[in-house]
Amino acid sequence: MDLGLDSKVVLITGGSKGIGEAITRTFLAEGAIVANVNRSSTEGEALEAEYAAQGKQCLFIQGDLTEVTACQRAVQTTLDKFGRIDVLVNNAGVNDGVALTDGPEAFVASLQRNLIHYYAMVHYALEALRNSRGAIVNIGSKVAATGQGGTSGYAAAKGGINGMTREWALDLAADKIRVNTVIPAETWTPLYAELINQSEDPQAAKQQIEDIIPLGKRFTTSQEIADMVVFLSSQRSLHTTGQIHYVDGGYTHLDRKYTSGSNNVDLSKS
Repeated sequence: MDLGLDSKVVLITGGSKGIGEAITRTFLAEGAIVANVNRSSTEGEALEAEYAAQGKQCLFIQGDLTEVTACQRAVQTTLDKFGRIDVLVNNAGVNDGVALTDGPEAFVASLQRNLIHYYAMVHYALEALRNSRGAIVNIGSKVAATGQGGTSGYAAAKGGINGMTREWALDLAADKIRVNTVIPAETWTPLYAELINQSEDPQAAKQQIEDIIPLGKRFTTSQEIADMVVFLSSQRSLHTTGQIHYVDGGYTHLDRKYTSGSNNVDLSKS
C-alpha cells in the first residue's frame, strides 16, 4: 500500500529513542524526510549520520522543549532546511511522578515537560501545516483514562492532550488539517526494560503485566505504535480526525475480570 509519504517533511519531537525512534525509522522507510527534535544529542546525531549514509535526510535539531523558544526554533529550522512541514508528531514527554504532595511548582514544571510544548509546536507550525493541509499526531497515554497513582502532573498533561486533539480537530477542519492522538499502554521500550530489570525477578514482573493484556498476553511493540502514527499521517487516512486511537491490545478498556484468566470469580452477576 502506497501511503503517499514520499518526500513529505515530518517534524517529530523526541524521535531518537523508544517509541519516538520507531516513529522516525518508519517514516524514513516510507520515503519521508524527518526533522527530529531532542534535548540530548548522542542518539539524534547517530540517527542523522546513519541515514545520511543511506542518502536519506533525518535532520537532528537539539533543543529543550520545555523552553518555548526551542519549539519556535525547531519549527523555523525545519522550514529553513526543507521549506515545508507536512506532518507534526508530538511525542516528547516523561512520566515524571509528580504527585499531589509535590506542590504547584512541581506540577507546573510537569506540564511544561509534557503538555505546553505540544501546544507551542502546533502554534509555531500552524501556518506551514495550513499551507500543506497537513496532519498532526499526538502521542498520549492510557493514564489519561485510567489514572495511575502518584503522577498528577503527567495524568493532567495527557488528559490535556486528548482535549486539545478534539479542539484542534474542530479548529482546523476548515483548513483540512487532520488531528489525532495515539495512546500507548504497556509498550515495550528500552526504558521499560530498564525499569523491569530493577525488580527482584524481572521475568516474573514482566509476565505479571503481560497476563493482563488481553490480546496475545504480550506488550505492544514500539513498531505497532509507529505504524498507527504513520498511517494516521498518510494519504490513506484523509477523513480521520479528532480521534483517540488506543494501540494497546485491549489493555485500557476491556474488563480485567474477563481478561485476567482467573477461574475463581463468578462473572455472571458483575
